[in-house]
Amino acid sequence: MGQRILVVDDDPTISDVVCRYLRLAGFEVGMAADGATALAVVDRDPPDLVVLDLMLPGIDGLEVCRRLRTRPDQIPIVMLTALGEESDRVLGLELGADDYMTKPFSPRELVLRAQSVLRRAGTDTAPGIAARLVDGDLVLDVGRRVAWLRGDELTLTVREFDLLAFLMRNPSRAFRRAELLERVWGWDFGDQSTVTVHVRRLREKLEDDPAAPRRVVTVWGVGYRYEMAS
Repeated sequence: MGQRILVVDDDPTISDVVCRYLRLAGFEVGMAADGATALAVVDRDPPDLVVLDLMLPGIDGLEVCRRLRTRPDQIPIVMLTALGEESDRVLGLELGADDYMTKPFSPRELVLRAQSVLRRAGTDTAPGIAARLVDGDLVLDVGRRVAWLRGDELTLTVREFDLLAFLMRNPSRAFRRAELLERVWGWDFGDQSTVTVHVRRLREKLEDDPAAPRRVVTVWGVGYRYEMAS
């Protein structure tokens, strides 16, 4: 049985096209035209990934995203936003979306984005890559994609986990936002605020005082670096 994707969009033309491309790529695909139906589908039979439009009747996409992020399974989310909805896109990323596409978009690119997010959400570890990263009371099991801080399991999205693992593998080195987009997200170009939002979310989960971070620190005029606590 293939991986399952739920497409949530109230525009039947967009839904039909996206579903067709996803099925051709080998995915099993379900559809929902509103937020309430999407949440009911997820509760009944959680998919491997949700493609989520922000503009939905009833419960909007931002609220759907918020509710999905209260679930322990942390289903990956790729958001769909319209041009001019930058504030909503940033808010969606802050709520925990893993990726986004701006309408109009290429269905083929959406398939590639979905495959990328699902691949990163998998449990395989590349040969030669440390399967366990430890920094004092912070532990990442890369193979199982689980993180603990002071013995408590952290709830991290796919992109948050990837960003933290990448930074921990490269401590004390400063990375520009554009570099992180390329190395972690796999994007040759994109909105660099995506990185800023994910760093902010990581700090909220890792740091005792997110306003004065000790692990994921800002390098002014450059970007960010990871400082080992131990």
